[in-house]
Amino acid sequence: MSQTILQYHGVHAHYGAIHALRGVDLTVNQGEIVTLIGANGAGKSTLMMTLFGKPVASAGKIEYRGDDITRTPTHKISRQGLALVPEGRRIFARMTVLENLQMGGCFSDPQHHAADLQRIFGMFPILEQRLQQRAGTLSGGEQQMLAIGRALMSRPQLLLLDEPSLGLAPLYIKQVFRIIRELNERDGMTILLVEQNAHHALNVAHRGYVLQHGEIVLTGSGEELLASEEVRAAYLEGSSEAA
Repeated sequence: MSQTILQYHGVHAHYGAIHALRGVDLTVNQGEIVTLIGANGAGKSTLMMTLFGKPVASAGKIEYRGDDITRTPTHKISRQGLALVPEGRRIFARMTVLENLQMGGCFSDPQHHAADLQRIFGMFPILEQRLQQRAGTLSGGEQQMLAIGRALMSRPQLLLLDEPSLGLAPLYIKQVFRIIRELNERDGMTILLVEQNAHHALNVAHRGYVLQHGEIVLTGSGEELLASEEVRAAYLEGSSEAA
C-alpha cells in the first residue's frame, strides 16, 4: 500500500470574513498525480497555499509525511521536500535563466547542482539556449518551463503545481502536461496539481477532487471524473479535448 505523503483533515481557511475553505479532506499518496479542479474562486489556490501557511488554516489539520505542519513557518516547510510552482510563474524577471535556476537549488546540496541543471536542460532544451537571457524576456511558455525547472532544482519529494497551463498557447499546454506525466512515470515524482483545464488535468491524474465554493463535492479516479456527467457538464463541454 502506498505511503500517504499529504493529508488535509477538515481544513477551513478564511480571508477576513470570507470563508474560503469549508472542511476540506484531501489525500495525496506517494507516486500519485492528484489533481484539484474547479471554477475560478472555488478555493483551489487557497487550498494549496494553506499548506505554506498563507493563509494559516483556521480549523482542521494538514499533515505532511505524518507530521502536523498546519502552523509550521513557511521557510521551514520549504526545507522539507516540497516545491511550489506558483500561479502566474513568479520568476525573477530581472535575473537570468541560470540565476533563477540557481535560486531554486538554494536548499539542496550544491554538489548536485551541475547534474540537476543538465537534467532540466534535457527536459527543457530551450532553457539551456536562453541561459544568460533575462527571465522577463522569455515567452510565457518558456517562463513556465523555467518555473518548473526552478522548483525541480530543490529535488522535491512533492511537487505542487498551481494552474501551470494558465495563459499558455495550446502547444505549450501540451508540453507542460507531457512533462508532468514524464516526471511521474519516469522519476516516480508525487504531484499535486491545481488546474482549471479539467480535461488535460484529469487525463494525467491518478485521482482527482472537484472543489466548489470551498468544499469537495466529488472525488474519484481521473477516468471516473472524466466520465462523470456532472464534471462534463460543468468543466468539459465546449472545451478542447485534444490530448
